Amino acid sequence: MAKEWTLGEKTSGLKKETEYAVLVSVITPAIGETQAQEYLDELEFLADTAGAETIKRFTQRLQHPEQRTFVGSGKVKEIREYLDRHDEVTMVIFDDDLSGKQTNNLEEALKVKIVDRSSLILDIFANRAQTAQAKTQVELAQMKYLLPRLRGLWTHLERQAGGIGTRGPGETQIETDRRIVQYRMKILEERLKEIDKQNQTQRKTRGQMVRVALVGYTNVGKSTLLNLLSKAEVLAENKLFATLDTTVRKVVFGTMPFLLSDTVGFIRKLPHHLVESFKSTLDEVRESDILLHVVDIAHPQFEDHIKTVQKTLQELGASEKPTLMVYNKIDLYRERYFDDLLTKQERADIETELQEKLGSNYGECVFVSAHSKEGIEQLRDRMTRIIKECYVVRYPHQVKGW
Repeated sequence: MAKEWTLGEKTSGLKKETEYAVLVSVITPAIGETQAQEYLDELEFLADTAGAETIKRFTQRLQHPEQRTFVGSGKVKEIREYLDRHDEVTMVIFDDDLSGKQTNNLEEALKVKIVDRSSLILDIFANRAQTAQAKTQVELAQMKYLLPRLRGLWTHLERQAGGIGTRGPGETQIETDRRIVQYRMKILEERLKEIDKQNQTQRKTRGQMVRVALVGYTNVGKSTLLNLLSKAEVLAENKLFATLDTTVRKVVFGTMPFLLSDTVGFIRKLPHHLVESFKSTLDEVRESDILLHVVDIAHPQFEDHIKTVQKTLQELGASEKPTLMVYNKIDLYRERYFDDLLTKQERADIETELQEKLGSNYGECVFVSAHSKEGIEQLRDRMTRIIKECYVVRYPHQVKGW
């Protein structure tokens, strides 16, 4: 059952009705079982965001993924037997990227839709994109994802043998499609350059104001903080990649104005072609003066999330900017990790010790709850001090006017 592709067709995400899926992951020596389960938790959240309900997980220990079907033949048979007993399952989602050949082999063996992590993220992005820039970036990322997989997807038109006189129409069809994809990519890249020029013009008209960018892992509360600090009404919900388009708002603390921007969240195993396609959107991060790195401190792997964001910032050339660490959801942290028998003083001591530890590891920080508004005044005070210091250096004449 070969996968059907319509080149250049714009997708609108998974079907609106709930689809049922099973997840598959390979545990290699480089990734332990605990980490594999964490990745699967995140993959399940991605599936939920896309509109699919997960009903089963499969894992297999291997030295490295199998070339033909990613997992071993025995595991493929086990998954197939499970699917035979559960007709409601319409797709199998793999936690890593699959080649076109692997996708084709798995679809023939399992007789359901095969989705890998990158295509799932691309599907969510396609569904969330609202502006012309975001839609163009998503389509470009889809083309980059498709291009190296064309050969594997066209198995029914491959050459049957080598040598003179055996070259059939299959190779011609693959090359034709490759040219179509490359031509479309060129058009999209030119379109993005034009949009980027327009954005640069818009940024120049914003005047001499300090720019502050909210960055962080996806679903840590950046949009909620933006709404709180700027009294804006940006979409904020408990979904991955709820914000795809960059939002910029003018904010005034006292008499001190500045620009606050919300950006797309980062995630582990973010497809490289997606990062490349969205670099123009992340110009707000590169051109900002100050970063507010928002962290979900209630998440069990929040330190891993910090490292992922720091690595992405480094790739963007923005890792050296002044950064204030904002540990959000402190109320949820207490709910999850504090014993009811702890006294008020013991709780305060634990938080103080945690803040000192995180401060020494990752820099200046503040604990807040965007939900209950706890710590927001302290955050405002810290931001005011850092932004004013930036104004003194960048625009000293502005400070004299306050």
